Amino acid sequence: MMKNAKNEEIKKFVIDPKARIGWVHLTVSDLEKSLDFYINLLGFYKLKELNKTAFLGIDGKTLIILTEHKGAKPKPYRTRGLYHYAILLPTRKDLARILVRLLNYEYYIEGFADHVATEAIYLADNNGHGIEIYWDRPREKWKFVNGKLYMATLPLDIENLIEEIKEEKFKIALSNEWRIPSNTRIGHIHLHVSNLKIMEEFYTKALGFDLTLRYMGSASFLAAGGYHHHIGMNIWAGLNAPPVPEDCVKLISYSIILSSKENLKELTNNLVNLNVNFKEDLGEYAELIQEGISVKDPDGNLIIIGLEKFN
Repeated sequence: MMKNAKNEEIKKFVIDPKARIGWVHLTVSDLEKSLDFYINLLGFYKLKELNKTAFLGIDGKTLIILTEHKGAKPKPYRTRGLYHYAILLPTRKDLARILVRLLNYEYYIEGFADHVATEAIYLADNNGHGIEIYWDRPREKWKFVNGKLYMATLPLDIENLIEEIKEEKFKIALSNEWRIPSNTRIGHIHLHVSNLKIMEEFYTKALGFDLTLRYMGSASFLAAGGYHHHIGMNIWAGLNAPPVPEDCVKLISYSIILSSKENLKELTNNLVNLNVNFKEDLGEYAELIQEGISVKDPDGNLIIIGLEKFN
């Protein structure tokens, strides 16, 4: 329960406004096939590989961790866990290049959307892990209605997007030397959850994210520092959806990166006040985090929170 011993009302904690998602850690059924997708198609660098775990990223930053669970089955749809994670590209041209690359390789694209604040492409990796690839329009162009950020799901103008790179004659996008652009990062993570109210309470009260949008009573979006969302959650897999079976691929963990030790201390103090259990031993993630904690949300998703360490 998230209350202190004296049952006193606690002032709402607000997470570091510079907080962001760091990496996602996934299991895959065949590491070599997954590396072919992430390196040769999407263009990530392999930073290191150890004991059937590969660390992928750019500029020395780990963005995606893949651990092989040989022969693991796809995640059943009506289970909680990862819905998708989102790769945030620096510019619209970068999004156009990725799109042309996917089309050239005839890779199946699940959908496209103009969300007003963003433009996005939706697909899944070779294990069925959902991926959104997007770019943010400049914040000064975001639309607000009654003080709230306005977002929608509109058709993406694909022809207009591809126009961005026609003068390049697609040479950059289709180069064998293609690499994901510098300053790419994980923009947000979206989860299938078992109970929207319980999860929303944890992420707003315990971790201090702001609620930015509720959608039709079936999804919620939360953010730090006025962003559109760092965390998405929905009950589209069903209310009280069960966890992913052990013999299936799944999300192992994801990280939230803070900007200072003071922010980390404030967050841990808040967790103590709310009697939320956390650990200071980061185990296998100690090489990626200078100082931090691990905590599980009510659905059991492991979250590593702390200060970034470069590889």
